[in-house]
Amino acid sequence: MRQEWEAAHSVTEELVEGPPSRRANATLTACPTGNHLWFIGGEFFSEDGKAVCEIYNDVFRYSPEKDEWRKFVSPTCPGPRSAHAVAVTAAGGGKLFLFGGEFSSQNQTTFYHYRDFWCFDISTHSWDRIETKIRPTARSGHRMAVWKHYIVLFGGFFDPGITTRYLNDLWLFDTQEYNWRLIEFKPNESRPSPRSGFSFIATPEGIILHGGYCKEYSKGKRPVGIMLEDTWVLKMSLPDPNAQNANPSSSSSPSIPAASTSKKKLLALNYPTVKWERRKRPSTAYAPALRSGCTMTAWTAKEMGVMFGGVTDEDTNEETLESVFWNDLNAYQWTGKGRWLSLTLRKPKKKAGAGRKKQGLQPPPQRGDESDDEHEDFKTSAIKATPQAPSTVTTKRLIGDDIDPDDPILTTPLPRYNAMLAVQKNSLYIYGGIFERGSREYTLDDFHSIQLDKMDRFVCLKESGIVIEEGDDESDEEDEDSDEDEEEEADDDDEEYGSDDEGTIEEEEYFEDEDELTTTTKILIAKVGRTKYSPTAPWLIAELRSQATAFMGVSKDNTRLPEDILSTPLPGESLAMFYARSRDYWSQKAHSATGTASTDARGKQLRIAGFSLAEERYREYKPILQEVEKMLSDAGLDEEEIRRSAAGGTDAGSGKSRNRR
Repeated sequence: MRQEWEAAHSVTEELVEGPPSRRANATLTACPTGNHLWFIGGEFFSEDGKAVCEIYNDVFRYSPEKDEWRKFVSPTCPGPRSAHAVAVTAAGGGKLFLFGGEFSSQNQTTFYHYRDFWCFDISTHSWDRIETKIRPTARSGHRMAVWKHYIVLFGGFFDPGITTRYLNDLWLFDTQEYNWRLIEFKPNESRPSPRSGFSFIATPEGIILHGGYCKEYSKGKRPVGIMLEDTWVLKMSLPDPNAQNANPSSSSSPSIPAASTSKKKLLALNYPTVKWERRKRPSTAYAPALRSGCTMTAWTAKEMGVMFGGVTDEDTNEETLESVFWNDLNAYQWTGKGRWLSLTLRKPKKKAGAGRKKQGLQPPPQRGDESDDEHEDFKTSAIKATPQAPSTVTTKRLIGDDIDPDDPILTTPLPRYNAMLAVQKNSLYIYGGIFERGSREYTLDDFHSIQLDKMDRFVCLKESGIVIEEGDDESDEEDEDSDEDEEEEADDDDEEYGSDDEGTIEEEEYFEDEDELTTTTKILIAKVGRTKYSPTAPWLIAELRSQATAFMGVSKDNTRLPEDILSTPLPGESLAMFYARSRDYWSQKAHSATGTASTDARGKQLRIAGFSLAEERYREYKPILQEVEKMLSDAGLDEEEIRRSAAGGTDAGSGKSRNRR
């Protein structure tokens, strides 16, 4: 047994040439027991339009003093993942705790969330999985922080493939007793709304939470991404050991099952009491622009959290998402009532006689020119992903004749979101992140540092050299124009054939009469040799359930032909919705069918013929669709959620909102 354990926990250490490969949604964590940074997992999506995905589970350690990267490999380790959370403690020689995250296969046909909990021993470089009966649900985009000897976990999201559910539950893990507790609150108690991708920083008094991202679902409308900018403090206090009348079932205490033993109750009494309080910001106080994709890291020496970059989305309409990408540096001072500071690079003092030298490049002003103690409002540039933006962006900067090469602003990393941040010994380290241009997403791998106590300039530890191609924006405009034309045609068709609300298109009822049976049902009847045609027959329901399960797997296959996707109705789609989505396909089919027989098939006659073909296909799939809808309903989805999944099609889980976490 000892030999088996040692073999499973053996560790291979390898010196690598440089930082990890291009990726995002990994974790970069400062080591509590040495001058190192730990880098775990992450994901990479190709920008060539093939949507190839790579998910990683490797572990790297960076040593700033040597500018050295090392990789650690062990048979016992967490599976490949991204958007997970890591919390660190110095106890026991230093440990990294990892929970949750998500996995996607290369072609994105397989996707799931993790619910496992792991501990990485910094001294031995080995992983151990922590098994507990009670633990948080599976999720991604959540955050964890350590207060005293407790790990605090909050929020995140869960995406079962139909709709994204954002969370706002609060969990505590006791690193001494190794057990989880869910904190329950009274319905009228104030607390943060569900979200993911937020800042979560431990302080001596508790936890600071800021911002985040979620989606807003309204009945009959498409989901809309919401950027959050509220700030909360989770005040925490340990129980008084002399108190005899502690009430563990209070609103801010850990929940205890009714059948718990006295020992479990005693353990619950040792958990801290917590309370959420929202911090108000004066309207005249400085604050960064509203954004998402930017998580703060703690600069404990100065009692503040540091934030770099982010993205501001302007969701103007259903087809257009304009984005502004930032590369500014901001800090939140958590002492007192809390306040925002804009960290500005300090220009070096000019030597005597240098006053006539050319002035350095001045970035455009932002939010006025007020000053706050030794920090000035950081006046930095942002890149907007519209046709007016620079046509080409590269991580290498070119120095022109009219630019002062000593201007520290030239050392600022490019705008991005979801960059990995960590502070170690007053130095901020920034790795990678994501930049978008039009429909393309570029994952970066450049590596920078800056001494926060000096703020003189950024140091590029590794150039990326990635060139962001031009032309995507223009192609997007053409796509938008074509989409608008299609929408106009759809409106015309809706007027002609009606809509669900008007009731002009009635869906076929399912009768027991043999003449009314669909082709699919007839095939199933012939398959089992039955002569009765009742739609409620157990054998028929079992066959339909099998067909529905297979249908759900095929419908998520990204390798299907476009014609197959267009000609197949989706769960939750009515006949009118199905025809509106695929009218061009059926018009072409009708034209092909009547082309040799009649050359006068035009306009309305062609659309009527196409509608008849669509209606026939819809009736063929209707029994399977009904069974799929029943399966989704049994899983807890309501009718509107099923309809939204149909409207989203096979790409419902992709797109730019995927990374706003």
